[in-house]
Amino acid sequence: MKKKIILFIILAVILTQMPIIGKYFSIVNTLIHEMGHSLIAIITGGKVESISLFSNTEGTTLSSYQFWIGGFLTSLAGYVFSSFMAFLFMILIYKRKSGYVLSILLIILVIGLLFWVRNPFGLFWIITIIIGFSIVLVKGSKTVLEYLALFITSLLLVESVTSAFEIMYLGFISPSNAGDATNLAKVTFIPTLLWGVLFFIQSLFFARLGLKRFFSKRFRTN
Repeated sequence: MKKKIILFIILAVILTQMPIIGKYFSIVNTLIHEMGHSLIAIITGGKVESISLFSNTEGTTLSSYQFWIGGFLTSLAGYVFSSFMAFLFMILIYKRKSGYVLSILLIILVIGLLFWVRNPFGLFWIITIIIGFSIVLVKGSKTVLEYLALFITSLLLVESVTSAFEIMYLGFISPSNAGDATNLAKVTFIPTLLWGVLFFIQSLFFARLGLKRFFSKRFRTN
């Protein structure tokens, strides 16, 4: 499994650099990121109007909240949620529960389609990927399911770290255009750069937490 996770991470890194297909699959991370915003908005008493997904892997969540804490936690949730889901999927892969990875992802996709994703490209993307995942779940062999789950997990891991790095980098060069970090700076008066650094640190924390199960002797002997 150690060699497989390394191979699939390398594959994910290469794929995400490809112009069309790379962006198509990278939007999985975008959706999970936006679903993190939506989930926390609802938990804190806010409302979610819509989620938009775009071909350049960007996404937006249109939400409202009643209290300051709701806005703060909602802005904080996106990067943390995608990093946590990458960690959770790695744990499931390590425990040989690859079917759970695909099932959880399919549930997220269906919820997104039914309730929030409404822009044309977002609808096209989410419908086509639901169809693809459903076909694999129904007709794919156990080996195919395991490899697909490992690929999605590796892709989410890579994207959760690289997207957090990008927001940290934007915090350096363009603080007013650093997405969630900029929003958090506005509501907390803590500099955008610091939020960008914190997002990147938490992504590395969750990545290490998940990967050490594949590389630590203590975990491999269990």
